[in-house]
Amino acid sequence: MAMAGELDGVHLSASGVGLRLSGTAVLSEVTVPAVGPGQVLGIAGGSGAGKTLLLEILAGLRTADAGRVSVQAPPDALRHGFVPQDDIVHRALPLRTALEYAARLRGTDPSDVPLVLDELGLGPVAEQPVRTLSGGQRKRASIAIELLSRPRLLFLDEPTSGLDPLAGAQLTTYLRRLADTGVTVVLTTHTPADLLRCDQVLFIAPNGRPGPTGTPAELVDASPDGTLEALYSVETAPSPQQDAPERELEPSVVAPATGALRQWTVLTGRELRLLRHDRLTAAITTGSPLIIIAMFALLFRPGVFDPDRPDPAASAMVLFWIAFGAFFFGLAYGLPQICGELVVLRRERRTVLRLGPYLLAKLTVLGPVLLLADALLLVVLRALDRLPEAALSVHASLFVTTALASFAALALGLCCSALVSEPSQAALVLPLLCFPQVLFSGAFVPVPRMAAGGRWISVAMTNRWAFESLGSGAGLERLWRGGGAEGRALLASYADSFGRPAWFGWVVLAGVAVVLLVVAWLVLRHRCPTARHRLSRTAVGPARP
Repeated sequence: MAMAGELDGVHLSASGVGLRLSGTAVLSEVTVPAVGPGQVLGIAGGSGAGKTLLLEILAGLRTADAGRVSVQAPPDALRHGFVPQDDIVHRALPLRTALEYAARLRGTDPSDVPLVLDELGLGPVAEQPVRTLSGGQRKRASIAIELLSRPRLLFLDEPTSGLDPLAGAQLTTYLRRLADTGVTVVLTTHTPADLLRCDQVLFIAPNGRPGPTGTPAELVDASPDGTLEALYSVETAPSPQQDAPERELEPSVVAPATGALRQWTVLTGRELRLLRHDRLTAAITTGSPLIIIAMFALLFRPGVFDPDRPDPAASAMVLFWIAFGAFFFGLAYGLPQICGELVVLRRERRTVLRLGPYLLAKLTVLGPVLLLADALLLVVLRALDRLPEAALSVHASLFVTTALASFAALALGLCCSALVSEPSQAALVLPLLCFPQVLFSGAFVPVPRMAAGGRWISVAMTNRWAFESLGSGAGLERLWRGGGAEGRALLASYADSFGRPAWFGWVVLAGVAVVLLVVAWLVLRHRCPTARHRLSRTAVGPARP
């Protein structure tokens, strides 16, 4: 087994680490023993003791309130990776494909993927979708993503959590072999068997203070009953070894490995693959327009826009449901997008990901699909005589309105998807977003007839502006003037709702889409922060033993 100082790599230690959350001390005066290349440091403790918090501080993902984190590494050796508890791979993609996109996003050579897969024993399942892999295989897949950048310092948060004893033993054995190649490994665990394969072990007491520290053999000898299990409940205890010399770590900003244009290109390619492999998304994408079109064909009779025998009420409803159909397309496409990959997004955001290219990739892939759905809706309705026979400019105006309505709804879906944590929550949000768009659109109760509060709410409803722009573009006012008493009554009820030019609604819809995308960006920036600081080389040469 390689010892610290024998291999050229990264040395890590920390002293006096303290952290407060919501005014409560969760870590106090924690000292991390020096660990170097070829060594594995295990951080142990009961649930809620603060193991993950300490690991995030050591990895630069969280800023401590007190203490110092110290590193030492030769030039170009300080490459580090972090593997969280959750799977950080898109489950819909084949394993090899997921790793190739991860490599491109990180600016590394995708040709290294087969080698990394073989190193982790994942070669035989490389073409399988990640969702079909076992728990142990998915854990190794998460590690594989970090190994693509060949880290010299690797952090793992409870890598054996949820695995059966055999799979856990195989994983820790692999980490032991990885350390023997010169990698410095730091992991958290609540499984005593994992600690026996570590070189140093740090227990965190239930009160967030440092517990016993030392080699597994030293800790077994110091244990009340000769087992490591007994140390999980031990309060603060002195360390059997002296602290290593401290070297201060200067905070610095993490720079993405690839530029914005390159990230947009890679992310767009990955989104296209996800759209092809994710069955639920594919079903929603293809099924929604077909269902809406079928409902139109069954609900409205042909010829309601015939100027010789118009049907004023039906013509208003046709345009409203076109507006709502465009809204539903965009919302249904946007809602599942972010919450379903939030764990992956957080991981990539901590290392390389820019949020601008990420959101732009969503628009790049979903935008053409929405335009096609809107165009198909209008073409079929015109072919079925559910739209007016008019000049091409009129139908172009209707298409622009539906397209902008869909994009505004897509932005709303992405914004809400960024706010929730899982697809089931997004499904619950869907009706809550649809009902106000129906009630306050001005179709069933014209805006001039609403109570004051309703009129104010309608201003924020994209369906209102889409409905009014469609009515203006289709010439509803002209049609209703020839519609007898019913048409004149509707004109009186709607007043000047369709008196503004269609472009006025376009400006509102485009503005709403931009605002919602900015809000989505801000929400993701808050929920998926970058690393607070990164590990940076502070000295050249091996650490002092």
